[in-house]
Amino acid sequence: MYKPILALSFVWIGCQSNSISNTNLPKDIGPENKMETIAINPKALTIQERFATPAGFIRLSEADNSLATFMRKLPLKEWGSVVKYYNGAQKLQPNVYCSVIDLPIGTKDLHQCADAVMNLWANYLYSQKKYNDIQFKFLNDAAWHNFAIWSGGIYSKEKFTKYMEQVWSAANTRSLFGQLKSVTITAAKIGDVLIQTGKPYGHAIMIVDECVNIKTGNKMYMLAQSYMPAQETQILINPNDSTNSPWYSFNESTDIITPEWNFTINDLRRF
Repeated sequence: MYKPILALSFVWIGCQSNSISNTNLPKDIGPENKMETIAINPKALTIQERFATPAGFIRLSEADNSLATFMRKLPLKEWGSVVKYYNGAQKLQPNVYCSVIDLPIGTKDLHQCADAVMNLWANYLYSQKKYNDIQFKFLNDAAWHNFAIWSGGIYSKEKFTKYMEQVWSAANTRSLFGQLKSVTITAAKIGDVLIQTGKPYGHAIMIVDECVNIKTGNKMYMLAQSYMPAQETQILINPNDSTNSPWYSFNESTDIITPEWNFTINDLRRF
């Protein structure tokens, strides 16, 4: 159950007064009627600066070195950018995404859904110099493959990039699912993963932001994904709630419907 928090403990990290309405939302990344009221700062280049929170909701402040702060400060491409596939082609499907995370994905068909999740998690750990904590299970041997060991103690960005490409080629939703711990939907927080293993394919999406209603304690979340074929990570619109899109509410009794995949409330897991 939610416990009331003193108002002084809240800090707004939302958009500033130069935000605009979604009447200028680019048609190629999502029609206006899918994002109706959330204010957008088109000049902003991070999640927390570009997207305001729904009415009555605020972002709670987090430690500078926290995963939540890292996710909120993820770099975004310019407003109106289109998701690109690994080969440079554009993802022009309507009603899927509203912004593009500005992280390299390479030129091979590797950076798909689970890879994007692993990439965001590993980039956070790398930013904190937690090199020995960067490790993933591979599908073929179900064994841990540790970045610090693999790199021989060389932690350059080039080494990290090569390691992640190996992870992308050797791990997938099934192997990632096996290394994550199940959490209840009511305990969801930034960095958690909605994931299904699927037959033959599954899907994985990461929570990259959250906000809380200062009166009720209810929370809403922002989601990011990659997809097949390999493509840039994108902030998803909410196809079932144009008033609050791209924010999502998680209900204990209903599925979580995203533009390209449906999840159940039992699909939430955590690193």
